[in-house]
Amino acid sequence: MDFANAFSIENLMFILDGFYMTLKVAFFSIIFSFVLGSIVGIIRYMKVPVLSPILALLVELLRNLPLLLIIFFARFALPDIGIQLGPVYAAIVALTLFEGAMISEIVRSGLNSIEKGQIEAARSSGLGYMRTLWHIVLPQGLRRMVPPLVSQFISLLKDTSLAVVISLPELMNQSKIVIGQNNHYVIPVLLLAAVLYFTVNYALSLIAKRLETKIV
Repeated sequence: MDFANAFSIENLMFILDGFYMTLKVAFFSIIFSFVLGSIVGIIRYMKVPVLSPILALLVELLRNLPLLLIIFFARFALPDIGIQLGPVYAAIVALTLFEGAMISEIVRSGLNSIEKGQIEAARSSGLGYMRTLWHIVLPQGLRRMVPPLVSQFISLLKDTSLAVVISLPELMNQSKIVIGQNNHYVIPVLLLAAVLYFTVNYALSLIAKRLETKIV
């Protein structure tokens, strides 16, 4: 083990650049997957004719495919149909599709968890279907969704490491390059990567626990 040379200024900056890329890809993937998952989850909850069954099929397809396969598809298969994506965009697209499918199930389950009596009471008081959904179902459902959503976002952040296979310059890719300089850098560099992942994910898990406590 050679901590001194492994953690030279150049190596540290190189690894931290990779960590910044991890956070950036995770940030945009979280936003896009949440928007996509929310839309799909709400449509499936509403049981829109024709559209809901199609979306249900796509969600099941994506949920049962390995994320690694989706990443490879976004990076190497899409160019065959004229869609060229660099490593960053390919990673964001793949993570958005995969995590969006997962989030859509969280959203649909959260909305379905609202007691039917509340919905019937709102409808009987004169609220239309959309107003009941907007004012009664969504606010309560979103509160119940928060803990599983944060847990899914934690998984998303960890899943960015899979993009190393398409040479995305994220944390694990940069760590691998530094380790390639010297075999004595393996433990120091991997320990640093572990600490960086742990710090962010543990902070998110604390947020999830705090929110879950408040909701309960």
